[in-house]
Amino acid sequence: MWRKPIVWLPALLVLLLIGSALLLASRSAEAEVTELRAPRSVVWKDYLGVNAQFHFFSPQVQEKQMQAINDLGLEWVRIAMHWAILEPQKGQFNLAAFDGASASMKRHGLKPVGFLAGSAPFATSAPPGDEHPDQYPPKDPQLYVDSLLAFIERYPDFRAWQIWNEPNIYPYWRPKEDAKAYARLLFASTEAIKARYPDMPVLTAGMAYFSQMPYTNNELMLKLLLDEGLAKRDLIVAYHPYTEEPEGDDVAARDFLARVKFVNHALRMHSIKQIWATEWGWSSYDGPKEMQAIIGIDGQADYTLRRLALMSAMDFDRTFLFNLSDLPTLVGPRDQKYGLIDLDGNPKPVFAALKNFFAVTGPRIEPADVPDVQDGPNDLYSIAWTRADGKNLWMFWSASGKSVNMPGVSNAELHDPLTGEVRILGSEAVGLTVPLKTSLQLLVW
Repeated sequence: MWRKPIVWLPALLVLLLIGSALLLASRSAEAEVTELRAPRSVVWKDYLGVNAQFHFFSPQVQEKQMQAINDLGLEWVRIAMHWAILEPQKGQFNLAAFDGASASMKRHGLKPVGFLAGSAPFATSAPPGDEHPDQYPPKDPQLYVDSLLAFIERYPDFRAWQIWNEPNIYPYWRPKEDAKAYARLLFASTEAIKARYPDMPVLTAGMAYFSQMPYTNNELMLKLLLDEGLAKRDLIVAYHPYTEEPEGDDVAARDFLARVKFVNHALRMHSIKQIWATEWGWSSYDGPKEMQAIIGIDGQADYTLRRLALMSAMDFDRTFLFNLSDLPTLVGPRDQKYGLIDLDGNPKPVFAALKNFFAVTGPRIEPADVPDVQDGPNDLYSIAWTRADGKNLWMFWSASGKSVNMPGVSNAELHDPLTGEVRILGSEAVGLTVPLKTSLQLLVW
């Protein structure tokens, strides 16, 4: 997992921002408040999942990890399946740990999505002696298809399968990205799965970021896949919308919102039925600094909640946080610290914040019009819902404002999910004064 932000070409940025002006409810920082209204209701156990690598851990830690998912009230897990580890020789599988984890997932009522990536030694197209043979695609798509079908047969409780991971960037498709080659692998796999398991959902690989291809002038791989006939295959399309901050790499431009709206609108226009964000999140690592800022464990909790609030109101059918657990030294320093829980299975602040958040929202929320507020700063983010009990729920934050006034509201509960603090707000005057923070707050009335 390589999380370095990719710089977009200026022309593409212009196109995205034009698209955002046409498609977004939110506007530029100089214009007015960002107001989002969700396109559909959200049931958290169906909408939000987590990425997990249970087979890297002991059965005791696995149990704590799965219980953590249960404690959050979630069900979906995206499971990393490294082909080179699981099938080191053709037809000879190394599955004892994975079998145990699969059985445990079933006991915990989890819904796994498997993704098979990283060419096995017998299948890689890497030149002889290359140091990273697993990072090359298979030399023959049929080798991948044969192994994938064997895994699907062995793990019948998996709910969906994803073909490869982040093929649009160099570390996972060497020597460089190749949309046509990935399309051949994707379509061969899809045809084989649908022939044997016609009801099995199949996903594209989760494209890194917004599917930019760094060695191909930052063209979008998803666009090229559509040119290759992606929309005819009844596939779920997936990508990984990592950005520097929850609101984007350029916060003033709200470019996360612009990019998502641009990409998702294009996919829907091509009749793509489901769009999943199969990875997103932030690391709590403390260095060495790369291109992303170091935000620590408290920043991780803050960023995660703000992004979840945004994504829940946007056009995603399902999303998966990266990652359930911190990871051992198999990966780099930053990738080791994306977890909601630590290596021993103990909760980090982001886990507690999510639990507080779900306690306030309840298991299901319905879209609602944003409330009327006065004196809202231009950088106010405002998202409204109705809870299952009929109460109003407002999600909001601002980096510059001190407070807003809400005409017609006289009493409300103000929740800070980062701390779990609850304040009762009341006013005999006309309208309620609500304090603002840079972090997400929830108002219920």
